[in-house]
Amino acid sequence: MTTRAYAALLRGINVGGNKKLPMAELRALLTGLGHGDVRTYLQSGNAFFTSDHDDEEALAARLRAAIGARFGFDVEVLVRDHDYLKGVVEACPFPAASLEGKQLHVTYFSEPVEQSRLASLDAAAFLPEEFRLGDRALYLYAPDGLGRSPLAEALARSGPPKGVVATSRNWNTVLKLVELTAP
Repeated sequence: MTTRAYAALLRGINVGGNKKLPMAELRALLTGLGHGDVRTYLQSGNAFFTSDHDDEEALAARLRAAIGARFGFDVEVLVRDHDYLKGVVEACPFPAASLEGKQLHVTYFSEPVEQSRLASLDAAAFLPEEFRLGDRALYLYAPDGLGRSPLAEALARSGPPKGVVATSRNWNTVLKLVELTAP
């Protein structure tokens, strides 16, 4: 078996005092699940590990169940390998190198989201803000940042289809995901 490097992206932990999950305990939990080279980044639910398993969905489900059993709350989890994360960076449709990290965001989805899902949005009404769909990802350019973005608000209202997990990261974190999963 080949050992692969993964990022686990947890949605909605340690926000506003809700779903408190200390990173040291998350690292211990991942280690207890048999993963190697366990690390975390920031307090917002970015963990890195290596595993011999190659099923991202099974890895995510196992971590989600372990978090629920240990902490008593449900957390949506996406697990992505280095190649996917690197591909998201390489496919960025915006000039990322010339933007501040707070201006560019990626929302990762558990499965593809069809463009038709967002067709009702009048993209021109939100300029200079823009979005593009990628491989199980949505890129959002918000020049004034996410907190002041009318387009981000409209996209959140549209939301992914029922049952699709979505979690967002700013561009600085997107780059760190690639770096910390590099072989």
